[in-house]
Amino acid sequence: MLPINLSAPVAAALRWPLRLLPDAVHAQVFARAFNHLMRGQTLARRLPALDGKAVRIEVSDVPNRIDFVIRGDRLLAAHGRAPDVTIRGPLADFWKLATRAEDPDTLFFQRRLSIEGDTETGLHVKNLLDALDYDFEAHVRAVLGKRLSGPAVALMGHLHRHRPSPKG
Repeated sequence: MLPINLSAPVAAALRWPLRLLPDAVHAQVFARAFNHLMRGQTLARRLPALDGKAVRIEVSDVPNRIDFVIRGDRLLAAHGRAPDVTIRGPLADFWKLATRAEDPDTLFFQRRLSIEGDTETGLHVKNLLDALDYDFEAHVRAVLGKRLSGPAVALMGHLHRHRPSPKG
């Protein structure tokens, strides 16, 4: 995946709804987006090891608290439940984590992102983040099914081969 830089205008555009909408809405959106994106991913098969654990993502510079609980291979919004683990940091570093612009170990070891709470759960969450290698083709196959995924995967391959080269 090509990292998308979080420029000042993009950061400002993201901060506005994050500040405006309640944390419970963010938790619902985050859980739904995550569950959709995890379709076809190996990471989803590793989530049941954390079944019942509550995780909080705290975006410190916005500020937001996104609470969810892991149930099987899915996330559910869990606003108000005390977290087993809290991952805290600024929006720009969460963006780097999500787009794989920086290695999770770097973000945690440099203390730009922190994990607090139950040590075993925190280590498991960090290891899942380290292992995240998003497979777009597997996602397309899982979402579109066998019949439609072939043409979609072929189109993705064509677009990837003919994408403009990055400048700089």
